[in-house]
Amino acid sequence: MQLSMVNCVVRGGQITLNIVLVEPQIPQNTGNIARTCAATGARLHLVKPLGFVIDNAKLKRAGLDYWDLLDITYYNGLEDFLAKVKSTEGNCFYFSTKSPKPHTEVKYPDNSYIVFGREDKGLPESLLCGNLDSCVRIPMISQARSLNLSNSVAVGVYEVLRQWDYPELQNFGKFKF
Repeated sequence: MQLSMVNCVVRGGQITLNIVLVEPQIPQNTGNIARTCAATGARLHLVKPLGFVIDNAKLKRAGLDYWDLLDITYYNGLEDFLAKVKSTEGNCFYFSTKSPKPHTEVKYPDNSYIVFGREDKGLPESLLCGNLDSCVRIPMISQARSLNLSNSVAVGVYEVLRQWDYPELQNFGKFKF
């Protein structure tokens, strides 16, 4: 069964941030990432095979009531995603613990795709080796294997948005002092 793109959000802004999960395995992580996408206006791209059914209750519970704010696209494998993103002239940045370049040393242009691999394996080494200039890492102590996937995505998303000066995001609280 092939799933098609679901457009639930009308984006009024000029720039687009794309979050790509390649073969995510843990529904709670994907649900948390979906919530981050909903709260920031980022688009979510899920590359199959997924390690769960998309209507999994844990996935939806992690995203809570934000599912109607999501713009989700599904792909039938990494090759399918890469072919489609190439046609959009998007810029991919591959997050990996194997990269020597910190994620903060990259300038993320409009229509950036920040790409994350599955929780247990990361991204394929062949993909990373073929795109060394676009590979980045989140710095951490040498004894740590990696951050949780949903935390890594949040770190990446907010670095891109910081560079873009948080477009379209409410940048003030509701307290009146």
